[in-house]
Amino acid sequence: MPKPDELLVDIATLVESGQNNQMSLTVVTGGAVITGRLAPEAVWRQRVSEVLTDSARLGEFSAVFGTPVKKDEPPAHLHFHVARILQGPVGIPETGGMYRVAIEDVSAWTVGDFSYSDH
Repeated sequence: MPKPDELLVDIATLVESGQNNQMSLTVVTGGAVITGRLAPEAVWRQRVSEVLTDSARLGEFSAVFGTPVKKDEPPAHLHFHVARILQGPVGIPETGGMYRVAIEDVSAWTVGDFSYSDH
């Protein structure tokens, strides 16, 4: 099992503390490039639960995301909101999505988010 990047763990710990949710990050994981803003896990879970609750087909899954967050260990995941997977000249979805990425699976990263422009 790879050892998680200590800097990413420190960034995730600060985000989890609730002091700041404005950190934008771009990561490479499994060949995908994901860019967006980090959120505390509890906030991320709440938002995913709300989206699922509003779905006629997926509403029953919302309870899974309502479980309490374990705070006794350092964060093992990055929780992105308003995030996009960069694919060629576009980011999908254009409006941003919710992604959870295991810190140990991140092979490269940079502070900030990327967007494409036709200009």
